[in-house]
Amino acid sequence: VQLVESGGGLVQPGGSLRLSCAASGRDFSGNGMGWFRQAAGQEREFVAYINWSGSRTLYADSVKGRFTISRDNAKAMVYLEMSSLKPQDTAVYFCNGGGIYVPTEYRPGMYWGQGTQVTVSS
Repeated sequence: VQLVESGGGLVQPGGSLRLSCAASGRDFSGNGMGWFRQAAGQEREFVAYINWSGSRTLYADSVKGRFTISRDNAKAMVYLEMSSLKPQDTAVYFCNGGGIYVPTEYRPGMYWGQGTQVTVSS
């Protein structure tokens, strides 16, 4: 089972990026998927969740209104559109699969990607 993130890079404050997560080796079309991030010296934190159909999403307060999670089950892809990026968004971003949604929270599953670095700096 593999989750492979891509799309990270260096962007100026106020800029945009789109992260992609490609799933293989397992069918995640019936599972929730999420994005997490980990800044240097900090713990990994939740960013966004999407249910199997895309009808339900959940965001961390820090990214609400700026980030959008989506998925394409036919392509086994999950995306994270990030706009109005801030220096505090700098982190390694991880895709997660197979977790559980409980009210107001997404508990990550056992499947993680290797991460993609996002750096927001002028």
